[in-house]
Amino acid sequence: MGHVDFSDLKMKVVAISAIELLKSFMHLSGGELAAADKVELAWKVGIHLTFVLSGVLFVLMDWPSEEHKSH
Repeated sequence: MGHVDFSDLKMKVVAISAIELLKSFMHLSGGELAAADKVELAWKVGIHLTFVLSGVLFVLMDWPSEEHKSH
């Protein structure tokens, strides 16, 4: 097993979240959704957006430090 750094771990978490969200959307039936299904799907979308937003914020925070190291 290789070395996993923080950026690799962030990408893996977002990818796993996206796959789980995609599986949830694929399991939707063509009919009406039960209230519990809507709530569960809303939570999954919210959690995924939180992971994506935090990943973007981490990149933005790392960006100035990377520019400083190159100079």
